[in-house]
Amino acid sequence: MNMSAGWYLRRLSRMGPREVGGRVGDAVRRRRWRSARPDCPSVTGARFTAVLPAGTIAAVPADAVKRLVAEADRLMYGQAEYFGVVREDLVDPDWCRDPKTGRRAPWAYAFDVPYRDEDAVGDVKQIWELSRHQYLTVLAAAYAVTGNERYAERVAEHLRSWWAANAPLRGVHWTSGIELGIRLLSWVWIRRLLDGWPGARGLFEGNPVALNQIWHHQRWLAAFPSRGSSANNHVIAEAAGQFAAACAFGWFPASVRWRADALRSLERQLRANTFGSGLNRELATEYHGLVLELGLAAVAEADAAGVPVPASVRLVLLRMTDALAAVVDGRLRPPRQGDADDGHGLVVDGAGTDRWASLLATGDAVFGRLAWWPAVTGTDVRTPLLAALIEPAELSVRRPTGRPAHFADAGMTILRGPGEIWCRCDGGPHGFLSIAAHAHADALSVEVRHDGVDVLADPGTYCYHGQPEWRRYFRSTLGHNTLQLDGGDQSVSGGPFLWTRHARGRVLVADPSGEGVARWCGEHDGYQGSVHRRRVELTAASRELRMVDEVRGPRREARLAFHLGPAVTADLTGHRAVLTWVRDGAGRSAVLELPAQLSWRAHRGETDPPLGWYSPGFGRKEPATTLVGTGFTDGADGFTTVLRFRG
Repeated sequence: MNMSAGWYLRRLSRMGPREVGGRVGDAVRRRRWRSARPDCPSVTGARFTAVLPAGTIAAVPADAVKRLVAEADRLMYGQAEYFGVVREDLVDPDWCRDPKTGRRAPWAYAFDVPYRDEDAVGDVKQIWELSRHQYLTVLAAAYAVTGNERYAERVAEHLRSWWAANAPLRGVHWTSGIELGIRLLSWVWIRRLLDGWPGARGLFEGNPVALNQIWHHQRWLAAFPSRGSSANNHVIAEAAGQFAAACAFGWFPASVRWRADALRSLERQLRANTFGSGLNRELATEYHGLVLELGLAAVAEADAAGVPVPASVRLVLLRMTDALAAVVDGRLRPPRQGDADDGHGLVVDGAGTDRWASLLATGDAVFGRLAWWPAVTGTDVRTPLLAALIEPAELSVRRPTGRPAHFADAGMTILRGPGEIWCRCDGGPHGFLSIAAHAHADALSVEVRHDGVDVLADPGTYCYHGQPEWRRYFRSTLGHNTLQLDGGDQSVSGGPFLWTRHARGRVLVADPSGEGVARWCGEHDGYQGSVHRRRVELTAASRELRMVDEVRGPRREARLAFHLGPAVTADLTGHRAVLTWVRDGAGRSAVLELPAQLSWRAHRGETDPPLGWYSPGFGRKEPATTLVGTGFTDGADGFTTVLRFRG
């Protein structure tokens, strides 16, 4: 997707003077670097000392080892799946080829590569993902738990191939700081996990090519940090990767300075990116997971290197962990709020390992679980590795004595009922920073599950670049369980990662633990001249969820959407839908009584325009039923919807 002149003007309008000045400096530096590319300073006597403590590998649970080795063996056969695209070319990968479109990114000075233009580059997410080298951390972990050198040899072969094919400042892999930061973190863990292999030293500290790559990665990150309106999860990844490398690979004259600068940035940005309640300010749950993973990995490197970390860093990570424990449903699934691109900070586990259970297990090992935390029964490889490096710390902080259900600063409220009924109500800010890059136009939306099954679902994200009509749909108001007026979104989009006007939401009532009835009410001002208010009540005795939508303002055309999860079948008759699904072999059902003032239709898998879709992960979508009611807002009583669970 090529960005127009109008997009650049809109983007510029969301920046402050300091950010504009910084970006001008970046542009000057990029031009200077085109012709001035210094060599890595010479390094002698480098040693890698940030090894795992004795006995760490033996503590990895056997079933987690089994999953890890199975995943490593698939990779050894060249097989993997990224964002819905199955790959069988990983024995000898082409680092710049997009397997989805077949296009190759141009070999050019990094800052000349138009990475947002799929016609010129291909799907850049597909190209970048492999070069995060997280599949190599899996292979390195397989070596660590088995001692089988074929895994280590494949890692070495692929690293040497990548280093040879991606000279500093050449090509698509030198265009985005988040990619460099995560790649550095992967290299640190690869070196750690290969420590028992005789070739490890010759691959890293004894290899001038590796030293040159590590130095140039850190030089790049020190020069071009994400700034201002872009200082979201990207800047966390940049700082965490820079810090990890400067701790574990602290062999260069600038290493001490890089480490200190990265730690200052990490501490400042972790606080800036996190609400006091512990939820991530981007209001995009998967980025909460990414930032938490990156923060824990950075603390592990600090402790392994004996570098003091401000207490505020651990406090933020503690609050994030408690918040995650608070919002997950009975199957440990968190909300599907905002953008999600399946990004991870550190991967050493095989397929089938639950990401959120793994994070809670690590939180338990590092901070200690609270009595109200949900039970975690799964196992993983990453938790014992991180826990072996992170030193216990006394934190003077008051943690919640009961499970929080209302996060006032984030505008998120969780209502819970019998039979594992879980309902998320959204009345918070539109997103983070002036561009709210990863926000969706989802004010006052609800997300309802029964025993972990999506009943009223948040449809997800699906894509970022290259398919603008799908990007618009999945982050639109119509693409969420809320009310659309006059065919427009509550917030105004200026591009795929840019919102130029933000709906302002506020929560009026949050009583998630009321006497037999949990209540919530919120409103937003996103529709010029009108205010949309929604009330939600969950009655435990009748297992009934009641929603009332009211619009104050002139008569307007309305569309009310309810997106059903992919497992749910709907039989719609008039304004009544019978919902059925299967969970653990047992049939379940509910009745959805829809507002009679609206005309209701079921949509499924439509493409012109898109409607009736669910994205289970980035790059993947499947048909799902969406019920849409159309009419006008002139009813005095508003629109009442009742979801009643049976059995």
